[in-house]
Amino acid sequence: MNKTIFITGATSGIGKACAEKFAKENYNLILTGRRKDRLDLLEKELTQTYSVKVLTLCFDVQDKEAVFENINALPAEWQQINILLNNAGLALGKDPFDTANLEDWETMLNTNVHGLLYVTKAILPFLKQTKNSHIINMGSIAGKEVYENGNIYCASKSAVDAISKSMRIDLVKYGIKVTAIHPGAVETEFSLVRFKGDENKAAATYQDYIPLSGNDIADSIYFCATLPAHVCINDLNITCLNQASAVYLYKPQK
Repeated sequence: MNKTIFITGATSGIGKACAEKFAKENYNLILTGRRKDRLDLLEKELTQTYSVKVLTLCFDVQDKEAVFENINALPAEWQQINILLNNAGLALGKDPFDTANLEDWETMLNTNVHGLLYVTKAILPFLKQTKNSHIINMGSIAGKEVYENGNIYCASKSAVDAISKSMRIDLVKYGIKVTAIHPGAVETEFSLVRFKGDENKAAATYQDYIPLSGNDIADSIYFCATLPAHVCINDLNITCLNQASAVYLYKPQK
């Protein structure tokens, strides 16, 4: 019987790469996102290419009512969930604390923190009834080390780090693994979203070095998810070779 993974924010970047990786490895998938057209296209691609079952749920993780409504209505055949990947998240703006946009702060906190909590809380009854289930939370090295103008994005990912630690303590009695993944620079739509569509600023983020890709993170997540039942990677920081920390990125002189 195929295992099932539930992935939030599955329509692009790391989430999409994970959907493709786990489908390739014969997992059935529950995929969520805000963009129905992308969800529909991804469902078609994965079912045709890998012959796995895919269930798509279109909602925003910020919307508590929508989260619980969709998850509580899961058909019985989809209620045995082996892995929850809390991937949905974003950065908005990179401005000093005094001039940053309050709405950007609220969106980051509501997505990166509240959304993760809503989804996990809603899915926990299913995870508790599934043997050897696993929660994987997408953090960031920004949650480990604050950088200039990172303010609330860093705070939101610091919260993910702390939440993951508390989940691990509180849920170990149910045999639920909890892993926090903390990537550095990954070339996805992340910077395009952060800089609100400014393609030049987004491209400059990844110039003069080779960043991580969504596939790099997907491979690492798959590794963590497929270890023996008694082995759990609690916390994993991942950067490209040129990135030594959240604040130090080496770009060789041309």
